[in-house]
Amino acid sequence: MKVSVKDNTEIVSPVVLRKYTYTKKILQNYQLYLFILPTIIYFIIFHYLPMYGVLIAFKDFVATKGIISSPWVGFKHFERFFDSYQFWRLIKNTLGLSVLQLIVGFPLPILLALMLNQIRSEKYKRFVQTVVYAPHFISVVVLAGMIYVFFSNNGLVNNIIMIFGGEPISFMAKPEWFKPLYVASGVWQETGWAAIIYLAALAGVNPELHEAAVVDGANKWQRILHVDIPAIMPTAVIVLILSVGNIMNVGFEKAYLLQTPLNQPSAEVIPTYVYKMGLQQAQYSFSAAVGLFNAVINLILLIAVNKFAKKISGQGLW
Repeated sequence: MKVSVKDNTEIVSPVVLRKYTYTKKILQNYQLYLFILPTIIYFIIFHYLPMYGVLIAFKDFVATKGIISSPWVGFKHFERFFDSYQFWRLIKNTLGLSVLQLIVGFPLPILLALMLNQIRSEKYKRFVQTVVYAPHFISVVVLAGMIYVFFSNNGLVNNIIMIFGGEPISFMAKPEWFKPLYVASGVWQETGWAAIIYLAALAGVNPELHEAAVVDGANKWQRILHVDIPAIMPTAVIVLILSVGNIMNVGFEKAYLLQTPLNQPSAEVIPTYVYKMGLQQAQYSFSAAVGLFNAVINLILLIAVNKFAKKISGQGLW
């Protein structure tokens, strides 16, 4: 929209000016937009369009009728899940496993990154990094197989226990051992890889800060406490928010592979329950309702923790 005035000049309205400026910026940086276009397409196809299928959680889905023609049942499947004898057990197992994994697994990458950052020998530092990063590239199936081999009745761990005069332990049969094995194996596999983001944050610390601290008489521990830790704190807050927001999504593959008929009371979590109900028993609507409930809880936790973290530290996702 253009407005004419007496001296025959034209004044462009602010709305048109903003649109022109925005379009000009896009054209000037079109390479960057083309670069992220595949990622946008991926998220649209595999994350946003499938959300249409959430409707089956509120229907009695019949494959021959399709999603639209299947009859509406409202919250029937949610009520069935809430009234199920497995509801509280699933919540307890899922939250218990996730919270334990968060408590143990969240601070360790920070500690590892701080220790690696203090190593002055580049050869030794690269060697340690290679050793701690390597487990990340082991597939979950192989990791589960290793756990079975090491912790079976005739495995390496029980052989060591018997050498020292102890009694063998049925690690894979006792429900109380499932969480320690799950969490410990996750720490071993992912701690080194998770430390990379903190090492990147530490690499951005201005060396002049350390030099000034040394001049002021600060020792190594004081420099870590007052220079390094504040530098990685924003990154740690973001990682913590994302971890809490994903707390109900326990790794399905490892939980399913480590399940046995004897440890199932402690090993059954919501993702494995959804898999069994949906794919093994073909209860698609019910499993979709359970999965939607799980996603809603994650969303609520993500928003709540982000708000709390932003209020306390000033850092947040948005």
